[in-house]
Amino acid sequence: MKSIALVEESLNKIESIDRNGYALKSVLATAEDALDRASEYDLQNSDLPLQGIPILIKDNIEAIGLPATAGSLALVDTPVTQDSTLARRLRESGAVIIGSTNLSEWANIRSNKSASGWSAVGGLTANPWKHGRSAGGSSSGSGAAVAAGLTQWAIGSETDGSIICPASLNGCVGIKPTVGSIPRDGMIPISASQDSPGPITQTVSQASTLLDVLTQKKIYSVAALSDQAIRIGIVPQWMTEDSAVNALFDDTVTKLEKAGMKFVEVNLTPPDQEEQDDELFVLLYELGRGLEKYLKTRHGARVSNLEDVVNFNKEHFDQELKYFGQEHFEKALDLQLKKDEYQAARARNKSWAESTLSPCSSEVDVLIGCTYGPAWVSSLENGDSYGSASWITMAPAIAGTPIGTIPMGLVSGLPVGLGFVSGKDQEAPLITAMAQAERALGLGVLQPTFLAQ
Repeated sequence: MKSIALVEESLNKIESIDRNGYALKSVLATAEDALDRASEYDLQNSDLPLQGIPILIKDNIEAIGLPATAGSLALVDTPVTQDSTLARRLRESGAVIIGSTNLSEWANIRSNKSASGWSAVGGLTANPWKHGRSAGGSSSGSGAAVAAGLTQWAIGSETDGSIICPASLNGCVGIKPTVGSIPRDGMIPISASQDSPGPITQTVSQASTLLDVLTQKKIYSVAALSDQAIRIGIVPQWMTEDSAVNALFDDTVTKLEKAGMKFVEVNLTPPDQEEQDDELFVLLYELGRGLEKYLKTRHGARVSNLEDVVNFNKEHFDQELKYFGQEHFEKALDLQLKKDEYQAARARNKSWAESTLSPCSSEVDVLIGCTYGPAWVSSLENGDSYGSASWITMAPAIAGTPIGTIPMGLVSGLPVGLGFVSGKDQEAPLITAMAQAERALGLGVLQPTFLAQ
């Protein structure tokens, strides 16, 4: 009866913490067959890696019985007809997919004034540490749900920062693996060159187990137990604008050095405005193409391309556009015929990112730095406040290489993350470094405060 007990516990927490009580609003929908599936696993005499474990997936990933709306009303009442490969691999590993998590609508690509954690379908996800603070984006619900203990396991997705941000702001472990290492069929896209699903969990061991399942490589759980010495580079340019976070990072490095981890300094050149503009151009161009291709597979959808989504939002202004607009969507429509400009921007962007991260192969195995400052106050009218974030996610996002985060500690009563970056297909040393740091810091699983403000 172990699986039934675990699933019942998660569903009860969703009811008492997420939908009522603290009103976390991290879970957009629950699966009606969750207890039935749990019962089936309890009857099986098997030893699957995720046997009977309740797990949540972001609501931009298809799984039968869940809505996969990307938080948009445009995809409500559009039934999912088949599991994504990701969902199928989870089920084959013994996991019970108990629900889907709220997210920043359309994975935070609609507007530069959007509020992380808000979608027209799910409302605004809160932070389990302080209700009025942001849960980060765009995998907001996945990060908040794991931190709150609704489940210990969730799947998010990231284009640039969308796993690392909510993991950092809520006090979880998050990993975005090499782009393409986990199948993306059945995942509502932004960027073919940058999107990837990945785990958000309470521990590095759990994240490595999920990566084993989702990539089918079966090497990452072993890497999490390894004592192998990893060459680690500290990037001074990956500091934040928050002096308390930077001081905590310095203290953290000192603790890790005392535990036997060795570091060298690696200096990187921050992106200029051209790199930032190129990345946005690439994302918006790929969004238009990728979304149309995806929607052709979504039988019964009332929208068939990005233009339809823009028009739908205008027609449902009071629900979809009452807090912020869709200027990025509209700009994406204007870019669809600019293929040559897109190719040039992507080439420049990729060259910059790969050059920036070249020390990961020539000098060190892993680079580390700060991720984000403490969670900012949520504001639906004013949008997000990323002012204290470092630029640690940008180069890995563009290059399509792995990035991870673990809790580093608390600043002003809120968690902040320690970031890890490695080269393409080098998740194993990344995980080894993360696990060694997790053990050395000895923070355990952070317990949120559930404060009203």
